[in-house]
This record gives sequence, C-alpha cells and structure tokens, in this order.
Amino acid sequence: MATVTRALAVLWHTFVQKASALDLSLSPAKTLAKLRAHKLVLSDAIYVFHTLVAAFWLYLIPSLLLKLVIPIGFLTLLLIPLTSQFFLPATPILEWVLTWASSRYIPTEYRPAISVSLLPTLETVLYGANISDILTRFTHPILDIVAWIPYGVVHFGGPFVLSAFIWLFAPKGALRFWANAFGYMNFVGVVIQILLPCAAPWYEVIHGLTPANYSMKGSPGGLARIDALFGSTGYTVGFSNAPVVFGAFPSLHAACATIEALFVSHFFPQLRTVGWGYAGLLYWSTMYLTHHYLVDVVGGACLAIAFFYLFMPLELAAIAVPPQQPRSKYELYDIDVEEGPLARKDAFFRRPKSNTFSSTASSADEPLNSAAPLVGDADRDEGQPFSATSDPDEEGDMGAYREPTRAVPFLSRLTGGGGSRARGAYRKPTDAHKRTASIVSLIGPDERSADEGWGAWGIVPPRREPPAAV
Repeated sequence: MATVTRALAVLWHTFVQKASALDLSLSPAKTLAKLRAHKLVLSDAIYVFHTLVAAFWLYLIPSLLLKLVIPIGFLTLLLIPLTSQFFLPATPILEWVLTWASSRYIPTEYRPAISVSLLPTLETVLYGANISDILTRFTHPILDIVAWIPYGVVHFGGPFVLSAFIWLFAPKGALRFWANAFGYMNFVGVVIQILLPCAAPWYEVIHGLTPANYSMKGSPGGLARIDALFGSTGYTVGFSNAPVVFGAFPSLHAACATIEALFVSHFFPQLRTVGWGYAGLLYWSTMYLTHHYLVDVVGGACLAIAFFYLFMPLELAAIAVPPQQPRSKYELYDIDVEEGPLARKDAFFRRPKSNTFSSTASSADEPLNSAAPLVGDADRDEGQPFSATSDPDEEGDMGAYREPTRAVPFLSRLTGGGGSRARGAYRKPTDAHKRTASIVSLIGPDERSADEGWGAWGIVPPRREPPAAV
C-alpha cells in the first residue's frame, strides 16, 4: 500500500509540474501572433500534404454538415493556445482517423478487387500451414477472455495511457515523436489496406474461398463469443459496420502493439517485459479471434519497426543514463574505516581483520559477502595471503587487503567471477602492478614527499644529477 501511495504521489507531483508549464491562454490572437512571426521552413510542407489529404476525404463525404464541422472544429482547436499544444502534434493521428472513417465513401468502381486466397496461400507457402486455422481449432471461454482483453480493450485505451506517460516522464520531444510515428504508421497501414484489400480468416470460416464484394458486411469473428458471453452486441455491431471490411493486411492491431512496446522499451526500459509481453499476447489473440493471419501480424510488426526508427529524432536515439554518485576510495577498494563519517557501522559490511588463510574460514557468523584474501606470487605455495602489510620492510598497519571483486571489474575476470583465486591459479603479470596502483592511490598528495620519490601524481623516478664537468 505504501508503494502505491508513493507512486500516486510521484504521478501527481509530475502532473502538476507539467501542467504548470502549459500555456493556459484561450486567446486566438496569441496564436495568430506566433503564426505571423513564424518563418517558413522546408518541413512546413508537410502541412500542405495534410491539407490536401483532408480536402480529398472531405470531398468524398456526402454529408454537408460533416464537411463544415470537421474543418471548422479542427481550426478552432488550433487557434486556441491551450488546445493547439496537443492537437497540432496529433495531426497525423487525426488524419489517420479521417482516412479510416471516410474510406467507406470511395466509389466501388474505383476500388481494387478483393483478394480472398492471397493471404492463406502466403501463410501456407511461408510457414507450411495455416497458423490461424490451427490456433482456432480449440476454443474455450477462458481463452476467449484472455484474447479479448488485449485485442478488444487494451488496444483502444493503451495509446492514450502511453501518450500520458510519455508526456509526463519522457524527455522533451518524445510526445511529438510518438504522435508522428504512431499517426503516420496507421495512416500508411490504412492506405495499404485500401489499395490491397484482403479477406480475413473469419471470411474463410464463413464463406470459404468464394469471391468477395464490397457490399458484404464485416464480422466480429471470435469476438462474437464475447458478445454472447456478456449478453451484448457491441462488437457485432461495430465490426459489421466497419468502414474497412477487407483490411486484413497489414494487421494494425499488431503494428500498434509493436510500436507501443518499442516506445516502452526505449523510454521506460524497466517496463520492457510488460510491453513485449502485451505485444506477444496480442499477436496470438489476433489469430485466435480469426481477424488476422500470421503473415498479417508479421507485416504489421515490420511496419511499426520501420516507422519507429524512421521518425526517431537524433537527440532521442540514445537516452542518457543518470550518472552514479562517485564512491570514495575506501568503498572503491573495499577498505574498512573504523572512525570518521565514512566508518561502516553495519556488521554486514564488516570483514575479519585476520591476514591468515584457512580452508575452514567460513562459519555461520561470518558475513556472506566476505571473500578469502588473495595469495601473493612469492608465498602462494606456503598458503600465505597477500596483504598491505605483508612486506616486512614496510612500517605501519594499513589494514588487511581484501579482494575488491565487486568494485574492480578486472579482478572479477581474473578470479573467474568474483570468488577467491584458487591456490596455484595463474595470475597475469600486470596484476601486481594494478594492486600497487590501488595502494598508491590511497596515499594523499599532502602525505607524499619529493625526497621519498613521490610526485604530484604518484611515484616518479629519482632525479639524476648531470655529470660534473671535467
């Protein structure tokens, strides 16, 4: 419960921060002033393309009311600063919706012929069998619900939720990137469905391979069992009156799930498993509910991948990882500090100070992460450990040396994954040099004396006096 409360608090705090940065003005004069001050660039030509596409579909719509309401309503939303912040970037998405909804008004004489056998033939040639037919041979109410949730519920609400999270937590420019990639992907997908109409598996189940025509109604396929289960007719009515009845290829359900998983993986990598788990479940549900063949799913996924990388801005290609807090030299080399602010009081991080090696050193009260000390080159056969005080000529006690396997990666590689080196194991010649460098770095510059051979950055060779002139 505390975790949920903390998450909601973070969500609310982030929302307040983002909302405070919005332009809350309702004056169209402010938008017109920005438009007059704007200098045209080549990328603005895309709005000419949007205008031409919208004009084409508005011309086909027979209703005069819709021909007036759609452009006037959209221009009004663009003129108001508060709403233009959201609807201007969403132009590709709105154009996709207009294209999909208005495609029903294309005259039949201008439409291409409907292919009934193309997709099942490709399915058999590419995969050796009709995968969709195999997946639908066994049905069960539990499987129906499992397939219905991603296909009939999350598919329609997921893009709105992801858009909100991108706006709240993703870097600047990510929301426009999402709108462009998602909108143009669906727009191109609908255009392909219009130019290459193909029958879905439900048509093969109902009509076989008999020729199809545009007067036929759509079918909810396996979602009819959901209507029967809940006593409703929502999916039956919706799919029967769909504007694109023969739009099996590519699967825009699979395309949307794929591009959502890509965005989640890129901007929220901690949720990568959730994103791709949902995508995989939806791939299966599209075939189980007899709405798509496997080739449709593959085509939709490829379309999503192409548009994701095509529209990705360079500044968002690599998300910077927050820098980690630098560690002190005591943590870096795993040396215990008995006094001062860096002293480790937790017994879990304390290690025994003994320098002797014993094969029976492990005990119940020894810390779990303590590692046996290393064995030096000179005394490996005698079983004596290497330590900072193993040199008899060195004065003072710097504390026993413990193997810093977690802090120094090259020691982990030499010891085979972080454990202590076994007796007789091979040690690289540079190992002693690296260990010496570790000890040298612990001696501060103020403790070094030039008379003892120390320089500002470590040990320096003694100065050689020039030979006396004869």
